[in-house]
Amino acid sequence: MKAQAERLSHFQMGIFAALDEKKEELLKSGKKVYNLSVGTPDFEPAPHIVKAMVEASRDPKNYIYSLRDYPELLEAVQRYYKRRFQVAIETDEITSVHGTQEGIGHIGMALLNRGEYAILPNPGYPIFEAGAYLGDGSLYFYSLKAENGFLPDFNEIPEEIARKAKLMVLSYPYNPVCSVADDSVYEKAIEFAKKYDILIIHDNAYSDIIYDGKRGKSFLSYEGAKEVGVEFFSLSKSFNVTGLRISFLIGKKEVVDAMKLLRSQIDFGMPLMIQKAAIAALDGPLDMVEKQCREYEKRRDALCGGFRQIGWNVPDSQGTMFVWAPIPDQFSSSEQFCMELMEQTGVICTPGNSFGSLGEGYVRFALVLPPEKLKEVVQVVDESGILR
Repeated sequence: MKAQAERLSHFQMGIFAALDEKKEELLKSGKKVYNLSVGTPDFEPAPHIVKAMVEASRDPKNYIYSLRDYPELLEAVQRYYKRRFQVAIETDEITSVHGTQEGIGHIGMALLNRGEYAILPNPGYPIFEAGAYLGDGSLYFYSLKAENGFLPDFNEIPEEIARKAKLMVLSYPYNPVCSVADDSVYEKAIEFAKKYDILIIHDNAYSDIIYDGKRGKSFLSYEGAKEVGVEFFSLSKSFNVTGLRISFLIGKKEVVDAMKLLRSQIDFGMPLMIQKAAIAALDGPLDMVEKQCREYEKRRDALCGGFRQIGWNVPDSQGTMFVWAPIPDQFSSSEQFCMELMEQTGVICTPGNSFGSLGEGYVRFALVLPPEKLKEVVQVVDESGILR
């Protein structure tokens, strides 16, 4: 008897296992490694968040099942959205999830019926596809291309697909392609959703990491958004609490209720000490978040600007904590370039085809080292001769 379910044959470890194996090999040989493949922030959470978590952890009463989001937490999310995005939401339009990864991984089960289409981006963050697939939905991928600023063209989505679709996923600022949407993208998305009775699922993980004087928004700040969709909002990257898995699904009540019902069958809720930490983050000062964005921008400038100086035409990231770089012309695939770059320089990045077929020809770097280290990365790449 084969233990693994057939549905898991849709997924592969692939290049990530190979990259990790190669990294361990390089470390054992004594080679210096610059790991820019994983987007784990190297900044620390603010002291008031840590303090709230520590104090809550000292109370034995906080170790029970939470079973629900406490009113204090929902009200803190409500206040934050009003303060940060000027969006009014009701507390019954919010539910916590254990990180956006988990939330999107389950939302297909909560919303999709067999045969209903999920309209997904290509390149796309892998969980978008996984969540729709596990929800037994049919998958349609819309193209994001450099010549269109990696923004969706709603007119390219066939009408027969739109009429059979249940949901469409958007995410800006967008990992991996590092693009930022203007107002017209959201307005067109809402118009498209209303025309075809489609739900918009917006992943809003990087609204606080956006560059060149722009300010990140919420999908829900646009007129009509709450009638047609929801937004995943995460504390992970803004507040450097990735391991606490604090995210929320916010917006259209029917969608939030469906997610609550599903999660009531598989979960016991966000631990109480984590709820206390989340409240401290949401109600606390945001100057640290804004300062951190400026630090990410310095890193962006060091890496992208540095690569351009040595002859690699890497465009500036518009947002997210990543850089999306076209591979040099002499390489035939993203995976080939990643492996040779690692072998010759110790610099680890992620091949673009990990994010879908239209990611081929690109690699993604994570801005998880300070500017002086990223300048060192540029130097070792230049000295290796891999670009020549």
